[in-house]
Amino acid sequence: MKAFLDHVGIAVQDVPAALAFYRDTLGLEVEEAEEVASQHVRARFIPVGDSALELLEATSEQSAVARFVAKRGPGLHHVTLRVEDIHAALAHLKARGVRLVDDSPRQGAEGALVAFIHPSAAHGVLVELTQRPSSRPTLEVKSLAFGDLQLTTLHDGPFRLDGGAMFGVVPKALWGRKVPTDDRNRIQMAMRPLLVEADWGRMIIDCGAGDKMDRKSRDIYALDPDHGLGEALTAAGLSAESIDFALATHLHFDHFGAATVRRDGTLVPRFPNARYIIRGAEWEDATHPNERNRASYLQEDFVPLQPFGVIDFFDGDLTIKPGIRVERSGGHTPQHQIVYVQSGGRTAVFPSDIIPTTAHLQDAWVTGYDLFPLDSLAFKKRLIRDAIDREYLVFFEHDPHVAAGYIRERDGKRFVEAVL
Repeated sequence: MKAFLDHVGIAVQDVPAALAFYRDTLGLEVEEAEEVASQHVRARFIPVGDSALELLEATSEQSAVARFVAKRGPGLHHVTLRVEDIHAALAHLKARGVRLVDDSPRQGAEGALVAFIHPSAAHGVLVELTQRPSSRPTLEVKSLAFGDLQLTTLHDGPFRLDGGAMFGVVPKALWGRKVPTDDRNRIQMAMRPLLVEADWGRMIIDCGAGDKMDRKSRDIYALDPDHGLGEALTAAGLSAESIDFALATHLHFDHFGAATVRRDGTLVPRFPNARYIIRGAEWEDATHPNERNRASYLQEDFVPLQPFGVIDFFDGDLTIKPGIRVERSGGHTPQHQIVYVQSGGRTAVFPSDIIPTTAHLQDAWVTGYDLFPLDSLAFKKRLIRDAIDREYLVFFEHDPHVAAGYIRERDGKRFVEAVL
């Protein structure tokens, strides 16, 4: 049975005094309190390295924490070990005659499943086992009316990238508990193209990685060939032939790899009836890669489009179609752009890799893939401020669970009110 130290539980009686020590004196970041009804406690996590401290405040006299404090006073309450499969772990322990408090898991803080091992079996220490919520992405196809437009969030399946690369210079101690990693330090992500339907046609904004990668690359990025763009289009009642326009935010493989497909050994446009709309300067960068960006610009994803005469190049910030406006952000790539969708007095924004997931709401949380991170930072600060103040609906292209939502701010802390 493989287990990792997840956190240490500390029973507290005087919460303001505890916060004064851990937050104010030690300077640690204390997360928002969470009520755990099943255990009659209020929990506050404090990330420390790859694990955490958990401050536990009883909310009822029925709480085990209340009884603990009454008998022993505040102090160390339990040690929590994280396991991949809590049911298998409990079966393993039962088979060895280990005395348990819980024969089966129950709901704990942060959506985890938990179960306790009796202190008599662990030499006087109360040990908690925890299994974090599944990181398997939610790949539902969902639509909403947006003024005169219809917006549908599609998907090209799940994939994984290195967690450190996705958060750049931000230490894992800060993001690790928000976004768990696998045994290869990769975080779970998704690829979520946006479909816009209007009286002028159907436009797909980005289109995912596609299915051309070899087995080694599919393993590196944990691509799932059984759940791709074709599945999503079918769920939306459409096909590749239904797409009239394909707009690229930039030409990295996880954003525009599905623009081409291999048929009878030849690479052809995936959307046979579509015009492919690409910023000219981004094409220039993508077709002349260097050592720093070559792994992200895969020539087979876009170069085969050119002989078919299906590309419409453009430069500058402009309105592509009524209600569809692009603006260069730079940063991630020199020509990376975001897309504004506007109709009926409302604005949605597709920020692509400037805000790839809901875990990237902090200004400085910029990916290590960004070629010009200070440009990303400057643009992102302005964009998030506008999104909060003007109530933009934000589409998160790489978030594994939230496709779109509103960025809110309360007491200086940002969060997403999910819509799709």
